[in-house]
Amino acid sequence: MNLRERKTAKKKEDILRSASLVISRKGFRQTTMEDIAAELLMTKGSLYYYFKNKEELLFYCHEQILTTVLDKLRKIKQQDSSSSEKMKAAIKIHLDTAIREREIFNLAVKPEQIFSSDYADVIVQKLDEYAELFDQLILHGVQKGEFSVSQKKMARMIILGAANWIQVWYSPEGEFSKEEIEQVYADYLLKILT
Repeated sequence: MNLRERKTAKKKEDILRSASLVISRKGFRQTTMEDIAAELLMTKGSLYYYFKNKEELLFYCHEQILTTVLDKLRKIKQQDSSSSEKMKAAIKIHLDTAIREREIFNLAVKPEQIFSSDYADVIVQKLDEYAELFDQLILHGVQKGEFSVSQKKMARMIILGAANWIQVWYSPEGEFSKEEIEQVYADYLLKILT
């Protein structure tokens, strides 16, 4: 990648971050390209150089986050460690993403309500892969005798559902650090599987 391509990629990343912040404050429907451009001290025309419309911009926000977290989960799955350790690491990654990427994470719940079918299909496919990676971690733990779960999909939904609730109450000014909360969650949620 040459210098110009790196600058363009960096600018797109900056735009995606700013867009997620504006969307979280104003909501997807109320946010305009002008709002996003203003956040970046850009003109709306400059923003259209990088993204053709608001839907495309939001799609790439989702896609970037999901791609990153899927890569992390795949690496966890390949680790040479116990199923319990892998599941704890996966839960911590999920929580970290839910906290750090709060703005976009909340919008990913029902992509078909936000995106046209082409974009929604891509997001849904990535979300399905995400769920499947958790299912595989649970199945592997059952096969190794570490987990005792008959309803693997239900266990995954309970774990991710409980983890998603962190969006409602987490505050960086709270009594516990993000890392402490992630550890407590991982320890307690793992008990569902044993």
